[in-house]
Amino acid sequence: MPVYRLDIAYDGSGFRGYARQQGLRTVQGELEQALATLLKSDIDTSVAGRTDAGVHALGQVVSFMWEEDLDRDRLRRGLNGIVGPEIAICGVAEASPEFNARFSATWRRYRYLVDLRQTPDPLTRGFVWHVGRTLDVGVMRRAGEAFLGEHDFSSFCRSVPGRSNVRILTELSLHDDGDRLTIWVQANAFCHQMVRSIVGHLYDIGRGFSDDASVGEVITSGDRSRVATTAPPHGLTLWSVGYD
Repeated sequence: MPVYRLDIAYDGSGFRGYARQQGLRTVQGELEQALATLLKSDIDTSVAGRTDAGVHALGQVVSFMWEEDLDRDRLRRGLNGIVGPEIAICGVAEASPEFNARFSATWRRYRYLVDLRQTPDPLTRGFVWHVGRTLDVGVMRRAGEAFLGEHDFSSFCRSVPGRSNVRILTELSLHDDGDRLTIWVQANAFCHQMVRSIVGHLYDIGRGFSDDASVGEVITSGDRSRVATTAPPHGLTLWSVGYD
């Protein structure tokens, strides 16, 4: 059966996350309803990253199976006519029969934006965490090195019983232009609230609330209560997904 890949972007502000939830407006719910309208059949989709409520995406990937050949450009235009402008279908392609947006992915990359200026920018407030203070970015960078590699990130996740929180973090970089701090995080996969918890802990280190040497101890402890701050969702964007 043919498998189709959708490359999508969305403003997560008006959704209760990506994953379908009964009675709540979600990206998956809107997308699958639109697919059902156009294809005249219920469609089950798979997604590369199940983003939290309020989190955005620029390079999200979705896949689904359909027994017939599709006019891909017509499907793209039809979907955008239904789910736009909050959700944008950037591309539709036929994938290999074994492709699955979630299980075929080898890495995910997220971007987090922090506004350091005293006065917030009302035009970007939906996509940037305004903290209104100077942070010690050098100390944050040094602390961030302890996150790299394979760890059990239970201290930085909302754990699900029976599921492992072991992940391999391959990038954590901070870029400071004086007014805005951009944080890039890449791993093979992420558990619930992992990026936001990492950013929140780095923020606490940057403002002097936590010790920069604490990262390794917090990871080893496996104690979620050791992470005092979880960064708000609106500063986070799923940037890209890799299928190496």
